[in-house]
Amino acid sequence: MKQKAYAEAGVDIDLGNRVKSGLPRLLASTRRPGVMGKVGGFGGLFALDTKKYQSPVLVSSVDGVGTKLKIAFAMGRHDTIGQDLVNHCVNDIAVLGAEALFFLDYLGTGKLEPHVFEEILRGFAQACAENRCALIGGETAQMPGFYQAGEYDVSGTIVGVVDREKLLSGKGIRVGDVVLGLASNGLHTNGYSLARKVLLDQMKLKLGGRSAELGSTLGEELLRVHRSYGRLVQKLLRLYNYSEKSHGAPAIKGLAHITGGGFVDNLPRILPRHCDVVINKGSWEVPPVFSMIQHGGRIDESEMYQVFNMGIGMVIITTPESASKVTRSAASSGLPVWVVGEVVRGGGRVRLS
Repeated sequence: MKQKAYAEAGVDIDLGNRVKSGLPRLLASTRRPGVMGKVGGFGGLFALDTKKYQSPVLVSSVDGVGTKLKIAFAMGRHDTIGQDLVNHCVNDIAVLGAEALFFLDYLGTGKLEPHVFEEILRGFAQACAENRCALIGGETAQMPGFYQAGEYDVSGTIVGVVDREKLLSGKGIRVGDVVLGLASNGLHTNGYSLARKVLLDQMKLKLGGRSAELGSTLGEELLRVHRSYGRLVQKLLRLYNYSEKSHGAPAIKGLAHITGGGFVDNLPRILPRHCDVVINKGSWEVPPVFSMIQHGGRIDESEMYQVFNMGIGMVIITTPESASKVTRSAASSGLPVWVVGEVVRGGGRVRLS
């Protein structure tokens, strides 16, 4: 049979349709109340149950995973990238107190490779199911000549909901409040351009090389999945901000997702103008990969804290009276938690001490 002209030009519509035929089965695991319609429509449908909320506010975010993709290409491993993207987006809306509702993905590539597509989508589906977030649609674009051979790009959009009165803004943060840090799972999805330059270009390390310091190969370390804090955050808010035990005084005043910009640029996004945060270096266990990057690239310490998460993926600002119980509740999930700083008088900045 003669090949179709569009396929000869590099876009195989029939292949795309065959690959997508398995999507309904894969996405079934992510279904949650509110999902309407079927996969493959012109738009994803979700019916918000407004009876659950007094004054619902929709919260949305869009992101990618940056040059972490280069590690996935080099390793020939694509199952973690989808998880990274979903979890990153979940965390971005979790800091506002929002529960994730649904997620949509975009995948652009030069040539559609079925096994790569399936690995990425499995990652999306796994993370959506774990976050109780429906995967209701997306777009796969074949663009020959636009991407390098074997490469692709992904991005995603998430939508969540929070009651207006429960929206976290950080406006209640006061001098004397305590800063807690939730452990990250390595670099997450930020700082990879610098990490690759130092580790691969300058230090000439191999992704397949095993490191006693890391306890894994370098490639495995760099592909560790961006940790999701969404369900833990919802649990903590139910316990300490919304329950009768909170007596109308929220214990958790602000949350910050430590992504691009590190501590230095992310914490000021939730600070009142009259407050600073002092971060006490050495108050938590910094994973060895960060030391490797810092020493290998001779990078100034202050820049490390502005580029990388340094082992802290999310920060919780709470009252001094509640710090111990919030720490215990967070740690009961198996996640390391530390007191990493305090709120002091200042001008909306972060100080490293």
